[in-house]
Amino acid sequence: MSKRICGVDVGGTKIEAVVLNDKHKVCGKARLATPTADGPASVINAIIEAIKAAADDAGCKTNELVGIGIGAPGAVDASAGILVRAPNIPGFDKPYPLAAAIKKGCGAPVFLGNDVSVAVLGERDLGAGAKLHNFVGIWWGTGVGSGIVLNRELWHGRGAAGELGHTVIQRGGLAEPSGMVGTMEAYAGRRNMETRARDAVAAGRETNLFTLMEQAGKERLSSRVWQEALEAGDPLASELIGEAVDAIATAAANVINILDLDAVILGGGLGSRFGQPMADRIAAAMQPTLFQPDKAPPVLVAALGDLGGAIGASLLVGRHL
Repeated sequence: MSKRICGVDVGGTKIEAVVLNDKHKVCGKARLATPTADGPASVINAIIEAIKAAADDAGCKTNELVGIGIGAPGAVDASAGILVRAPNIPGFDKPYPLAAAIKKGCGAPVFLGNDVSVAVLGERDLGAGAKLHNFVGIWWGTGVGSGIVLNRELWHGRGAAGELGHTVIQRGGLAEPSGMVGTMEAYAGRRNMETRARDAVAAGRETNLFTLMEQAGKERLSSRVWQEALEAGDPLASELIGEAVDAIATAAANVINILDLDAVILGGGLGSRFGQPMADRIAAAMQPTLFQPDKAPPVLVAALGDLGGAIGASLLVGRHL
């Protein structure tokens, strides 16, 4: 049996685990919903369960894995294996030794990274950014994360570079849960869009969003629900997605104006679900804000798709061993 490594993408709505061989081919995978109650313990148990299920699908045990890479949302202390803060996952508002907890449950070395950073590196090495020197990856999901690659290296700055979702696009605009006002994520983050949809319904607006959610057996407005509502022409869904597109386009155009990058790569739950038509829509919405609209870079969809975060996380193992 070739060497097996595992990658885990921990998101606000799902936990995705994959097991790959030494040629980066997916041999096993598993997906579970991210728990919303009982704090960190329930999330840790779900991550371990997903890893065990993916390993079983690949025909191996977790203690036979060369290593496990985990991409987690929010602030990460990679060297210490600590998830410092993850606002999109209930219960992770204080530092938590995530790597140690997963290692104890699985019996293999565990390496931790920021979820979007590892996904962007996955696209750089194996996906849509393989031939690009400079690009920005925008991961549109529960929140909106991003990473900037310059000269083939992820730009960290002093430790928090690339947080495009928290750049202000509307002074005095909508607030995100962190308290920041007028940011791109406040308009485009799936969690914030759901809050706005619920507020609109409470104020008397009509929508099929929550009917579709119940029909899908979901507790939250998933990417699939938003897609179905948008395809059905739901007015509220169309309005909120339209505002999200404008927000993403404004932020993306600003970073292009500053850095003149080769491309924008769109990923994440919503980005991957909507695909190239939505990427083209964002590209069109960028035009009025670009300094050189005639030299606009392409907006591409992440080539690794919905498994990109987990595949990118698996690459952490090779960088540390």
